[in-house]
Amino acid sequence: MVHHRRGLRRLIKNDELVAAVENDWQTAPISPKRTAMLNFAVKLTNTPAKITDADIFMLRESGFSDRDILDIVEVVSYYAYANRIADGLGIKLENPNVTP
Repeated sequence: MVHHRRGLRRLIKNDELVAAVENDWQTAPISPKRTAMLNFAVKLTNTPAKITDADIFMLRESGFSDRDILDIVEVVSYYAYANRIADGLGIKLENPNVTP
């Protein structure tokens, strides 16, 4: 989790916004485009079989190219894969005080 926070800070360059996103991204002051991407990522993570053409259309309407959509799907899918590998092998968090 800590390394994700560092990456987010490096990309956003706004500690207040990073804190707001970490607290609750749905109420954080982020752009509609980023909100659309995160809504899609959550749906793909939690209910992948329910992704429809309408979800892809929504990303396109929000300004994402087909290449962008491919990148979003690959990143979300990779994290799901990596987390399942770690969970399946019983790998512990670096900081036991942090909950996933």
